[in-house]
Amino acid sequence: MGSRGSSPRVAIVVLSWNGRDDTLGCLRSLRTVEYEPLDLVVVDNGSTDGTEAAVRTEFPEVELVRCDENLGFAEGNDVGIRRALERGADHVLVLNNDVEVEPGFVTALVEQAAQQPDAGALCAKILFFEPRDRIWFAGARFDARRGRGRHVRYREVDDPAESEVTETDRACGAAMLISSSVIERVGDFDRELFAYAEDTDWSLRARASGLRHYVVPRSRVYHKVSATSGGENMPTPLYYGTRNTLVVCERWAPLGRLGTWRRRALVVAANAAQALTSPRRADSLRAVRDGWRDFRRGRLGRRS
Repeated sequence: MGSRGSSPRVAIVVLSWNGRDDTLGCLRSLRTVEYEPLDLVVVDNGSTDGTEAAVRTEFPEVELVRCDENLGFAEGNDVGIRRALERGADHVLVLNNDVEVEPGFVTALVEQAAQQPDAGALCAKILFFEPRDRIWFAGARFDARRGRGRHVRYREVDDPAESEVTETDRACGAAMLISSSVIERVGDFDRELFAYAEDTDWSLRARASGLRHYVVPRSRVYHKVSATSGGENMPTPLYYGTRNTLVVCERWAPLGRLGTWRRRALVVAANAAQALTSPRRADSLRAVRDGWRDFRRGRLGRRS
């Protein structure tokens, strides 16, 4: 890591739950990062696959925080964010453990942060791990009134020379930089959501406070999409995606009775359509059903 003099202190928070090999790959790539001062905080979210021992052995310079149980993406990252702030971080960079990075990705985000005083979160451009020339996230549109969201330029061929910073409706928790002052102003992730849509909820909360979110294409990372849960159309993301999208939409865009039920139907139908593409179709459809039922019952947190 190169010296950056009096640059802001950045702490990268990497959350792992039974993702030892992905986490080690992520940390190896972080050793190439050309930015200082830089702290690395790994939160082991109750793993049983030897993650803790492997990280301590190969990366003794990394601070490892051990949770006794799986707290979910939201609260697990909150644990890491709090520890990063205790260490004096000026910026916290939340990074998925199934991501590998380019050496300049932190520098690009920090430099842009200095030029965007209205920034809530600054996000990396996220490419698929395979094929590496295809875009996974370069911004997103999210309409809480309609219950619809989509990644812009999804699966388009990447242009490595792209440099224009663009605004995005919501940040992406796979690789997002947040200043300590923004965290103090907006708060952290909502632990009741457990996993999925917590970054959307946080983004809407930040926007409601007058902040905006940006994608910095010079900051580039590669994402093994939904490695922990098995894939985007598998039961776990579909359960939480159904339940939490409904929660977030009704929290931030309340409608009348007819509009509410129309939006609910659209959200459930969209997730059911995705379930039909799953190799575990029956389980995925049941997950959508269970997400709907738990939303109606007000049952949040970890899926029982």
